Amino acid sequence: MADILSRWHAEHAKFERLLALIERELDPTAESCNPAADLLLDIVEYLQGWGDGFHHPREDVAFRQLLRLDPGAATIVERLLQEHRVIAQAGTEFAERLRRMRNGVVISRHSLESAAALYLVYYRHHLGKEEGIILTRIEKLFSEDDWRDLESELEAIVEPAFDPESRKSLELLRHRIWRQADSKPPA
Repeated sequence: MADILSRWHAEHAKFERLLALIERELDPTAESCNPAADLLLDIVEYLQGWGDGFHHPREDVAFRQLLRLDPGAATIVERLLQEHRVIAQAGTEFAERLRRMRNGVVISRHSLESAAALYLVYYRHHLGKEEGIILTRIEKLFSEDDWRDLESELEAIVEPAFDPESRKSLELLRHRIWRQADSKPPA
């Protein structure tokens, strides 16, 4: 089912664009030294909602299925599963700094940049491993039966947990992010 892989590749590209927006907002050479906390928080909340709440759990199912077919992939799969948890935690810490900043608490630029850097480095490294290693392996090893099994498992386990209302909220958030990003002068 190339459809699942195509969706993941497209989502990874979307995540990379959002990570680039974070980086742009925190660019020390930008005209404004004040990053847009609302925009940054929207991006992190979107990545948490869609990435951590929907995308990563679906990948986790596929990764576990890959292990049944290729036990030799255990090290990389376990590392990727761990990175899903680390990315979620790093996102939570970054979002918390942004919320405090938005609420008027003075947050040092260094503290904000440190939290963002950890998030960006982990997320980008993770995306690179998935794109460069694991999705290629899945594409090569999964039979049509494996794809059908995966699709069934995703529908039975993950899909019901991500209701249409949550999906709609995240889509609205995504549109708000791009409106805010487009209204800012290019870096």
